Amino acid sequence: MAYIQLNNVSYKYPEGFLAVDKLTMGIEQGESVAIIGQNGAGKTTTVKMMNGLLKPMKGEVIVGDMNTKDFTTAQVSRKVGYVFQNPDDQIFHSSVYDEVAFGPKKANMDPVKREKFINYSLKWTGLKEHRHENPYNLPLSIRKFVTIASILAMDADVVILDEPTAGQDLLGTKILSDLLIELQRRKKTIITITHDMQFVVDNFDRVIVMADKQIVRTGTPQEIFWDFETLKKAMLKQPYVSSLCNQLGIGGNIVKKDEAIEAICQKVLNR
Repeated sequence: MAYIQLNNVSYKYPEGFLAVDKLTMGIEQGESVAIIGQNGAGKTTTVKMMNGLLKPMKGEVIVGDMNTKDFTTAQVSRKVGYVFQNPDDQIFHSSVYDEVAFGPKKANMDPVKREKFINYSLKWTGLKEHRHENPYNLPLSIRKFVTIASILAMDADVVILDEPTAGQDLLGTKILSDLLIELQRRKKTIITITHDMQFVVDNFDRVIVMADKQIVRTGTPQEIFWDFETLKKAMLKQPYVSSLCNQLGIGGNIVKKDEAIEAICQKVLNR
């Protein structure tokens, strides 16, 4: 069984909206996975069930040896950290340091280990110089890194990032990419929900496409972003690199910039 296993799960919100319907999904330990699809596809509901924020109405969600129905959200979140799309839904302390330190303190982490992971988190999110500032005095893009750091400090096995590149500039996206490489080096499981297709192809090994409350297809970025039937069904577009190659008549399921440059140069030389 995969480290995170969703077995035939469904979830309906109190007002009656069915967000996920009979969905089955497995994510292995150490994988980097992007879940993509239009708004309303069921992505956020799915990942919230992974860390216990929501409990399935039908089916079961297994994380390691834990069935989320049998544990509190706090217990599950020690294994699966979830970074909200809007940092203002997550931040409630008056300094960056206190915000990042809250989770480890609440989990009774050993003080030496706690300080180690707080400093580690501040370093990899570029927040060292902001550690004593009020998060609400910082721009939105930096506040998002405050919430990421607060999850990193918990040293959870799984990190879920909801729209991490929204509102980020090139520097912020570079910090995110470097952080993902570091987490992969540490064998952490990384899951993202995003509408940034180039961020997906640059940083994730597997893509899960959702539409109409279910999974449409799973595959590598090369497989997904050149499967026009799947993209049409999920109302998604190719990343700009793939789209450019497609318009130039260059095949090969290209998704990366260096691959595109090489293919375009080869096309010009062969004329």
